[in-house]
Amino acid sequence: MEIRENLSLAPLTTLGIGGPARWFVEAKSESEGVEAVKWAHERAVPLFVLGGGSNLLVSDAGFPGLVLRVAMRGVETDEDGSGRVYRVAAGEDWDGFVGQAVEDGCAGVECLAGIPGTVGGTPVQNVGAYGQEVAETIVRVRALDLETLLLREMDAAECGFGYRRSIFNSTERGRFLVTRVDYRLTLGGKPRLRYPDVQKALAEDADPSLAAVAAAVRVIRRAKGMLLVEGDADCRSAGSFFRNPVISAVALRALSLRLGSEPPHYLAGRDCVKLPAAWLIERAGFAKGFALGRAGISSRHTLALVNRGGASAGDLLGLRDRIVAEVSAQFGISLEMEPVLMGF
Repeated sequence: MEIRENLSLAPLTTLGIGGPARWFVEAKSESEGVEAVKWAHERAVPLFVLGGGSNLLVSDAGFPGLVLRVAMRGVETDEDGSGRVYRVAAGEDWDGFVGQAVEDGCAGVECLAGIPGTVGGTPVQNVGAYGQEVAETIVRVRALDLETLLLREMDAAECGFGYRRSIFNSTERGRFLVTRVDYRLTLGGKPRLRYPDVQKALAEDADPSLAAVAAAVRVIRRAKGMLLVEGDADCRSAGSFFRNPVISAVALRALSLRLGSEPPHYLAGRDCVKLPAAWLIERAGFAKGFALGRAGISSRHTLALVNRGGASAGDLLGLRDRIVAEVSAQFGISLEMEPVLMGF
């Protein structure tokens, strides 16, 4: 295990923002992960677990403790009736795994193609897009308990999955280091065609393949600046910066009366609806391409806040605060940010 000092974190994030880690280590195995956590505990220094850096905003001052980057690799499979279980190490590239599953003819994650980051981050925020979310396929998460230094395997129910939530980013935030995720996919299954954008993209294909759906999703993501493309300024983001707010049906009626018409919404469980955060932001006066100094909104996707070049964490949070305040003032709705904060 090699401990490095004062390593710049900005290049390890999709936003390209942030100061250095006081100490930095890559854990390529569970045993190295345990060793690194012990190192931090023995010195009483704070610990941060880093994955792909795609859902992260690092402070301008950096992080004063040990940053542990998960670099565990490997994919194993087991046949399970009509399904196939993939046991995937947390450091594997997520889009690479999606590509492998699609090539194998296994359905369940094809609409999640093109999402940046690593496998270990997917259960944390219950990654979802275009009509799918990982909670639908996860059967088990293996994780290191940072308090006891014991490895634990949790089934999907124990993970407490909800919309963009799990125990890993809510009730047990900061307690676990995910080392492996097991997904059960459907061998020979049909692709998911629930989302309007995907349906439109494949309207002329009566029986699209998994590969066709994954390819269409990547095209859609690129058009929205949500696919990592070298040199594309709209890609210097952390993906969707705000969650789509979920409100009660009663609150929806009150908001409709306030606006004089019913806003766009989607069912989100019993007596609840989900509002498009992008719609709220645009109605509050923030169009695509809006700039506030060196931070801005993507020219292709209202939910993506971007580093326009040389932006600081302070610049980005200043833009966030302005958007949140205006949406709250106009609609009485408080937007929640999705990216994780480090070093604040």
